[in-house]
Amino acid sequence: MAAGGHGERSAPGEHAGGGERAGSGEWAGGGERAGSGEWAGTGRIAAGLRTYGLIAAMWTRSTMAYRASFALSTLTSFAATFFDFVAIMLMFSRVRALGGYALPEVAFLYGLSAVSFGLADLAIGSMERLGRRVRDGTLDTLLVRPAPVLAQVAADRFSPRRIGRVLQGALVLGWALARLDVVWTAPKLLLMPVTVLSGFGIFCSVFVAGAAFQFVTQDASEVQNAFTYGGTTLLQYPPTVFGKELVRGVTFLLPLAFVNWLPACYVLGRPYPLDLPGWTAFASPLVAVACCALSGLAWRAGLHSYRSTGS
Repeated sequence: MAAGGHGERSAPGEHAGGGERAGSGEWAGGGERAGSGEWAGTGRIAAGLRTYGLIAAMWTRSTMAYRASFALSTLTSFAATFFDFVAIMLMFSRVRALGGYALPEVAFLYGLSAVSFGLADLAIGSMERLGRRVRDGTLDTLLVRPAPVLAQVAADRFSPRRIGRVLQGALVLGWALARLDVVWTAPKLLLMPVTVLSGFGIFCSVFVAGAAFQFVTQDASEVQNAFTYGGTTLLQYPPTVFGKELVRGVTFLLPLAFVNWLPACYVLGRPYPLDLPGWTAFASPLVAVACCALSGLAWRAGLHSYRSTGS
């Protein structure tokens, strides 16, 4: 980083040393003119996806150079997450229902949550390391590169072994679907992939918002984990086992209920929590888009507030 005092940037991605003019908002090599809106549109998204793909591919090649280690770590990830479901099965060895839900219904909730979160963790789980980069000053290295910082942070240390969590959740979900006594209609069938993708988007937004919070706190990875890993654990159980205040919180404040609870109520024919209207079961895509937009704003605000270490 150039000396210039405290190293503050005028805009996200500003390059020390003149790669970007402070008032123009132009990425070095990006070709964006201030006010043109080109980079803010499809060009910026394409650049971010390309950057993410290149970095993720680099880490994947590095991981696959040691195939035995990759296989063992993937198996370990699979087994570690499977014990979560084993705990649920042990509970059902003593009871017939949990909050009025039978084992296949709880497995259905578990599978939806595990697959959605597993995909988000695989894609951008590295966001939780941002606080460490802010503390030791290595975030400055990413700022001087002509590429979106969010894509770089998201793909940093991409770990293919996390696919084990996704596979484990998919197996539980498949088992639940085979055991459920549900009359499958076209809306219910269509709702399944939409729910998984929407849950993926909601969890990704939580990861990004948590990373943005670390610009301020610098040491809040455990707080972020409480909403990511803690959130998916919460969703693995029926909403009927929790108090109404908690259910309100994860419906209206941090809308994790749209990951699986509300869509599952429609599929299973269960009453909606908090007496919500039936259309809320189909609102997950809109909620995911809103969450991603808000987390994007939080990320921009956090990046604007970042002060370089000067190292």
